[in-house]
Amino acid sequence: MSAPVDAWPGQGLGLPEAGPGSMATPGRRVIAIVVDWLACSLVSFAFFDYDPFATLLLFVAEQVLLVATLGGSFGHALVGLRVHRLVTTTTPPPPLAALLRAVLVALVLPAFLPGGDGRQLHDRLAGTALLRRR
Repeated sequence: MSAPVDAWPGQGLGLPEAGPGSMATPGRRVIAIVVDWLACSLVSFAFFDYDPFATLLLFVAEQVLLVATLGGSFGHALVGLRVHRLVTTTTPPPPLAALLRAVLVALVLPAFLPGGDGRQLHDRLAGTALLRRR
């Protein structure tokens, strides 16, 4: 006998199907990460001669600082998303979880692998969920 399949991403987590508090769509996720990478690339170009390592460090630092303090990055805010701790969908993740999440996103592959229950692997491993704010 197989386990029941959720009708929508996040249903098993008790999240709504659509609207505020529902799981982020793939399109919004991609736009958010592109915006964040472009912002970090511009800073890297202006101050670090567009050094790839500097760009990656800027990206990780932006993710950790903004996700842990504000619950989301520039890109997340632009497309109406917010990163939440899974145990409570009202607070941003603690700094260590934000760091783990940022490093896994920087590795690229975990951000594209489904981790089950509607979350990508990096969110599942960090104990977070990327939810719609509006």
